[in-house]
Amino acid sequence: MNELKLALGAMEFGSRIDEKTSFALLDQYVAEGGVWIDTANCYAFWQSPSGHGGQSENLLGRWLAQRPGVRDKVRIATKVGWEPTVPGGYPALTEGLGRTAIDAALEISLRRLGVDHIDLYWAHRDDRDTPLEETVAAFGRHQADGTIGRVGLSNWALWRVERACGLAAELGLGEPSALQLRYSYLQPRPFVRGQVHDHRFGWVTDEVLDYVNTQPQWDLWAYSPLMSGAYERDDRPIHEAFDHPGTSRRLEVLAKVAADLGVSRSSVVVAWLVGGTPPVRPIIGASRPEQLMAALVGARLELGADRHSELERAW
Repeated sequence: MNELKLALGAMEFGSRIDEKTSFALLDQYVAEGGVWIDTANCYAFWQSPSGHGGQSENLLGRWLAQRPGVRDKVRIATKVGWEPTVPGGYPALTEGLGRTAIDAALEISLRRLGVDHIDLYWAHRDDRDTPLEETVAAFGRHQADGTIGRVGLSNWALWRVERACGLAAELGLGEPSALQLRYSYLQPRPFVRGQVHDHRFGWVTDEVLDYVNTQPQWDLWAYSPLMSGAYERDDRPIHEAFDHPGTSRRLEVLAKVAADLGVSRSSVVVAWLVGGTPPVRPIIGASRPEQLMAALVGARLELGADRHSELERAW
């Protein structure tokens, strides 16, 4: 079975989503040909009485330990940078991306997961209080020794991405080759994105799409692609930042294409992301089997040029 261009988001595994349900979703995902599992060392500190993360990585470690051979079938992506240093310290008091913080976080993540390497290690944020040379060198050193495979950047401004790549090249180190940002079929109004979440540069823009499309070594990952169920559920209203005429037109076309194909609107959104230019890997944070199945259907769905153009023209 071909690898699906879809990642399973494990953010709430081991916290809001209990172990039995989490294991079942992971098993379903792998059985359907899924490969990439995305988490972070800080997940989910906001749901833990301790005020610290690690619940997701610990659960994934238990799942891997109880599934002999599954590590050879999956790739693990985790992140560093946002773990609070003290309970309640987010966002001001977090680990950042200094050399010592990266070294310590990587060691802890490897131990929690019970693995000897991380396939894709994300800088969860940009840390402008740390010299970028220090951050790039720390990631590069671990990449050179094999404890991490690729390096990815999440919620970074594109000019900082380019600067990090230039520094890595100057130092003779492996360059970052993946971006993780927020993206979906609907888009908020310009300059109101900060009302939706607190990552100023955590959005896919047209410039990002052009950047990734012209560099085939880069992968683009999208978080919150299904907008917390807003495409399907009336009790999940779309944030007011998306309140503009383009949203109404897009929702109308999305509903039409979904009805024509006999699939859910969420499936069409996933298909639009996966089949776009450049292709985008959506991170699906499912909590129920039917949610995951809708995403899996979308990852395999061929929209065709006409329907893809129809969805694009509604923007």
